[in-house]
This record gives sequence, C-alpha cells and structure tokens, in this order.
Amino acid sequence: MAMTLRLTDDDERALALLAGAQGISKQEATVRAIRDAAARRIHEDRVSELSTHARARYAD
Repeated sequence: MAMTLRLTDDDERALALLAGAQGISKQEATVRAIRDAAARRIHEDRVSELSTHARARYAD
C-alpha cells in the first residue's frame, strides 16, 4: 500500500541520519523503525501483563 509520510524538517533530518548510519534507504529505515517500535510495545505490554499476574499470584 502506498502512503505519504509528512515529516517536519527536524524529523526528515533525523530519518536521513538514521538511514545513513544504517546504510539503508529512508523508506527502509522508516519500515524498520515502525517494526521495532511495534515489537517493543508488544513486548512491554506482555511483560506488564505477566508482572501483574505474578504479583497477584505471589502477593502473600
């Protein structure tokens, strides 16, 4: 699916720096950043859920 991404000048520079540092295109850097952020969020949510259950289980 095609998508237009509107960035501020600062975000454009940050994306260019990120892509350059990784030796990849800005499009690939964007995709990787999205996937990394999603994976982190899913992991953090799962850890929080497990922590909640463990604290309830071992509250005694």
